[in-house]
Amino acid sequence: MTEPDLKPSNFLRQIIERDLAEGTYAQRHFGGSPGDAAHHAAGPRDPAKIRTRFPPEPNGYLHIGHAKSICLNFGLARDYSGVCHLRFDDTNPEKEEQEYVDAILDAVKWLGYEWKGNSTSHLYQASNYFDFMYRAAEALVTADLAYVDEQSAEAMRAHRGDFGKPGTNSPYRSRTTAENLARLREMRDGKLADGAAVLRAKIDMASPNINLRDPALYRIKRATHHHTGDAWCIYPMYTYAHPIEDALENITHSICTLEFEDQRPFYDWLLDHLCTLGLLAQPRPHQYEFARLNLTYIVTSKRKLRQLVDEGHVDGWDDPRMPTIVGLRRRGYTAASLRLLAERSGASKAGGWIDYSSLDIALRDDLDPQAPRACVVLDPLKLKLTNFADVFGSDGFQEPCHAPVHPAKPELGKREFMLTNEVWIEREDFMEVPSKGFFRLTPPRVDAAGVAQPGSKARLKYGVVVECTGFEKDADGVVTAVLATVVPDTKSGTPGSDAVKVKGVITWVSVSTGAAIEVRLYDRLFSEAQPEAGGRDFLTVLNPNSKKKISAFAEASLLYASAAAHFQFERHGYFVADRVEHAAGKPVFNRTATLKDVWAK
Repeated sequence: MTEPDLKPSNFLRQIIERDLAEGTYAQRHFGGSPGDAAHHAAGPRDPAKIRTRFPPEPNGYLHIGHAKSICLNFGLARDYSGVCHLRFDDTNPEKEEQEYVDAILDAVKWLGYEWKGNSTSHLYQASNYFDFMYRAAEALVTADLAYVDEQSAEAMRAHRGDFGKPGTNSPYRSRTTAENLARLREMRDGKLADGAAVLRAKIDMASPNINLRDPALYRIKRATHHHTGDAWCIYPMYTYAHPIEDALENITHSICTLEFEDQRPFYDWLLDHLCTLGLLAQPRPHQYEFARLNLTYIVTSKRKLRQLVDEGHVDGWDDPRMPTIVGLRRRGYTAASLRLLAERSGASKAGGWIDYSSLDIALRDDLDPQAPRACVVLDPLKLKLTNFADVFGSDGFQEPCHAPVHPAKPELGKREFMLTNEVWIEREDFMEVPSKGFFRLTPPRVDAAGVAQPGSKARLKYGVVVECTGFEKDADGVVTAVLATVVPDTKSGTPGSDAVKVKGVITWVSVSTGAAIEVRLYDRLFSEAQPEAGGRDFLTVLNPNSKKKISAFAEASLLYASAAAHFQFERHGYFVADRVEHAAGKPVFNRTATLKDVWAK
């Protein structure tokens, strides 16, 4: 059975399998690098059965929606003996920076993918194709398929019409080919001012698809490009550049999100004409659209993500509350969990929302079988074992206790920590007046019927059974310590330790040997599932409790955990050592997800 047979089918897989069965791309050649028709014709038969691409614009940090596209494009290429290209769509010189290029490379690698195939690197930049794009523009003008328009932006907008009214031809549309070619060269040579003219395709101003009403191909923009410098003062529009980039790279299946569906007719128009003119190789690429990943409780607009950063609502692009890949990674989501979410969300034409809990479920499914366990107390309350010296010989004695590193993996061994006369327990593990069904620590008391009740017994997990005998309060009436006695001969793992039956089991950390750690309890950044619903200002539904810093206590071993190490803190959830601020001796842990969905209705 081949690997594709093991994957859930979807319409994209069906298209690829149909093309492979029919040999749609079986006879094409590849020149070893991007190039025009002649370049590829001179090369050998393409060793890749399919070619896909992930083409981000380097104008911001990638987010979880990009992660799905990465997994889809690289995954399909892997499954069908193909190659996925990583292409920087850097055709807009104003917003692109090397910082974003580096972040994109890192994100793709971290997700587990590479752009090398058949001993060749397929890392490309759209700006390397500027020469060909301009050459293609002159070819379109020469074939009377494009013209230079010098209307104002307002006039052009007015002539375009709308969904109920056809557009009208520009007064410049009837220029001769020679006039258009001369004017295009003046645009290229910097003889016209920014915004003075655009190159437009000559298609149909009455088309019901507004995208075919003579779309713009080139605009004048004097701006220094991060890669080409000041070599150009005209830059191609994305809708013009994108299909050409695909064709030059010999892409077979150009997969994008549904917002580009209306652009597909222009994609086809442009490539069909450039192939007919002999500039691009056949068979040409075809575009297919799938529904983007809409995850609740986040926003993915780059403009809005930048607003969150610039206005200080978050602590940077890698803030663990951000849906950016760097933020998700710092929060503790694993590459495997993002790949699992992408696979489970599928690929279809249907939209819809996926609840954020699906990401947490994927994280738990990845980490539960492998994350080492640790005992940590997040809301500490001191428990004093008043007979410790009587049971163990000295208040200063340290009784070693053991627990598995992972309960299902004995081969990982055991972890050791010390039971001492004072330990930290969770504050919620003690109730002065117990509620119904509470089985942890409660003091001796007289119940509502006037009957004296003894203090409750509970087991310190991996340790001993203790019996609550009382508590201490401060002047404000706040409980500051719980008092208890050790029940002899009940240490876990020793003969007869289960002779005393208890219903309550509580986690703990030694006061004298435990490690003080900083814990950051992260939650969803927004309090509403769809922050932008109804056109509201998304900032009005920021969750004020999305980040809490607390001081906690942990097993001593966590003091020297390595940065980015994952753990399951018993009873609390999945945590990661912060990859930026965590250091040996100064541990900082981020909560990735709780053990169960606390947002469930």
